[in-house]
Amino acid sequence: MQDNLKQFQQDWDEFSKRCAFPATHSVTIFQQLLKAYSEPQRHYHSVQHIIECLKHLDEVRHLLQDAQGVELALWFHDVVYNPQSVQNEDDSALLMLQLCADLFPAKQLSKVANWIRATRLHSATDESDLQYLLDIDLAILATDEMRFNEYEAQIRKEYAWVDATLYDVKRADVLNNFYQAEMLFQTVYFQQKCESKAKQNLAKTLILYKK
Repeated sequence: MQDNLKQFQQDWDEFSKRCAFPATHSVTIFQQLLKAYSEPQRHYHSVQHIIECLKHLDEVRHLLQDAQGVELALWFHDVVYNPQSVQNEDDSALLMLQLCADLFPAKQLSKVANWIRATRLHSATDESDLQYLLDIDLAILATDEMRFNEYEAQIRKEYAWVDATLYDVKRADVLNNFYQAEMLFQTVYFQQKCESKAKQNLAKTLILYKK
């Protein structure tokens, strides 16, 4: 946990430096982000998730048209998270606009807000940077078996208020939709890197839900 917090701080400091944020703005926003991603209802949508996303971003940064915008979207895409809400992405986009209003051009902020909203449905898009953003958000599905099992357990904890039988049915539906997708990932990079492993993880987990 402590290592994650150190990495979270380091990643933010590097982003803040690249963006030339005023020190006071940087500290204020970081404190908001850290507080949000450390909330007790979070088990997967936490500091750990953001760190993992940023690692994937570093792999494809050179392929992006607006790497700064994609990184901003990653920092804020789950900043508001209530497992019982259907408007987390809208609220996250709004908070990003409020906190970053003086730091980026209005056109870029509007675009990033739309990208954050797009992480709710993960619909297919022809917008290249958004494709990478959505693929990064789903890359957890292609992780190693130990981390994938941890991820599944973390999601269950976030929905602890849901009856076990109902949860299993609904979760199996979600995972099956991923599994049945002709292509889960939208970019060639993540298709080549993650598609096969993700489908393997999903297949194994779906078998468990059917027992």
